[in-house]
Amino acid sequence: MQRSLFSLAAAATVALALTGPSVAQTPPGVLVVGQIAEPRSLDPHAVTAVNDFRILMNVYDGLVRYADGTLEVEPALAESWEISEDGLTYTFALREGVTFHDGSPLDAEAVKFNFDRMLDEDHPYHDTGPFPLAFFFDTIDEVTVIDDMSVEFSLSEPFAPFLSNLAYPTGLIVSPAAVEEYGEDFGRNPSGTGPFRFAEWRSGERVVVERNADYWDGAPSLEAVVFRPITDANTRVSEMLAGGIDLMVEVPPDSVADFRDDPMFEIHEQAGPHVWFLILNTKEGPFSDQRMRQAVNYAIDKEAIVNDILQGTAVIAAGPTPPAFAWAYNEELEPYPYDPERARELIAEAGHEGADLTFYVTEGGSGMLDPVPMGTAIQADLAEVGLNVEIQTFEWNTFLAEVNPGLEGKADMAQMSWMTNDPDTLPYLTLRTGAWPEEGGFNSGYYSNPEVDDLLERARQSTDQDERAALYREVQEIVHEDAPWAFVANWQQNAAATVNVENFRLQPSFFLLLHGVEKH
Repeated sequence: MQRSLFSLAAAATVALALTGPSVAQTPPGVLVVGQIAEPRSLDPHAVTAVNDFRILMNVYDGLVRYADGTLEVEPALAESWEISEDGLTYTFALREGVTFHDGSPLDAEAVKFNFDRMLDEDHPYHDTGPFPLAFFFDTIDEVTVIDDMSVEFSLSEPFAPFLSNLAYPTGLIVSPAAVEEYGEDFGRNPSGTGPFRFAEWRSGERVVVERNADYWDGAPSLEAVVFRPITDANTRVSEMLAGGIDLMVEVPPDSVADFRDDPMFEIHEQAGPHVWFLILNTKEGPFSDQRMRQAVNYAIDKEAIVNDILQGTAVIAAGPTPPAFAWAYNEELEPYPYDPERARELIAEAGHEGADLTFYVTEGGSGMLDPVPMGTAIQADLAEVGLNVEIQTFEWNTFLAEVNPGLEGKADMAQMSWMTNDPDTLPYLTLRTGAWPEEGGFNSGYYSNPEVDDLLERARQSTDQDERAALYREVQEIVHEDAPWAFVANWQQNAAATVNVENFRLQPSFFLLLHGVEKH
């Protein structure tokens, strides 16, 4: 892929600036973003982490997108669409004159290629996967090219979250020509239609994207964006204070006040659909007993975690659905109170006093807040009720590789967080029997309740939002009682930016949208 002279020069300038003995400011017109980890891939169909999505949303577009500041869907690569009365057919009219960064055209054949690649095992480029969130589109029976600029999706059943899922990064449209050229290496050589085009990826150092002057929605003001993976939160803070980065996501709670009080910086905060929890291994070991799962929920002092570790940047979680989904949230649910005595009673009833537990903890990752101190606090709380917890700590991508295939034979519990786009997404992918890891889902704790399965299927097929809301509230009640997770926190996301960064705002989707950002 051709790289512009500017992007390479900008990258070199940034590299020199960031390796010098002292840094006053990053180069003009180049936004340097401190990311929490190295991206796993730049193929939107192959990744699951918001850390990766924050880059991808600036390189690609979907047929639709979330309107600025909302989770409401608006046109993007599709100018308009029609939905059949039975909810089984969606017909999209594509935007004229759009090209991928490699010069190939955006047309109906390109759209069909994208979804066939994810969903059709016989597609010639299906083996460039895996495609872990293809679940989002499992109701698609067929994608049909009507003409060059019209494409039709036929669904097997009505699916209420369909448009929202198309706006999610899994629905971003990649260049078929680039996939055909690079095959399994497409994730290192991406091509989309977005406001920035890929320029460079140096592992462990940076991903550089440059201004797409021909962007259909208007060229961005920034000349380039450099995404730097800085896994240690304190190092990100130091880089920010030294001028090595212009924008950092997921500011450590202890540093929020420092940036807020410094006139050279601005703190941005935004509530969103986030939940931080512990996956409990319900298939084997102590947590196959519901009493033990409830005991853990009683044993954890979540108020201390939220107030002392997270410094008030989160609230205590009551269940699996974030309160940001106000229309579907069950306000009658109360968080498990901190009650170590009740925890001890349940542990004794279950016959697991003094149980040895293996606990997977990550050093950091998308939405994982302050996972090591949180894990250590939870370990201490469980020790107080007589449980012996051994922590095993992993780097984020290694952690996901351990947890996503399931905890069976490995661990009793693991930290996890999700940031989602619809009340359907998290429970459908993580709490349904059909989402066990061997089925391709993320139910790593093997929770299974046929009543929950039925409610989730009915909710995603209903086109009546009030009916969907009632079904989701019922799911929350059952899951709260079954306690397949320890429900810990709902986070209010944050970011810090230097005062010379303008027009930046956080999104409830948790994505970084940099098209309109300026830097002076």
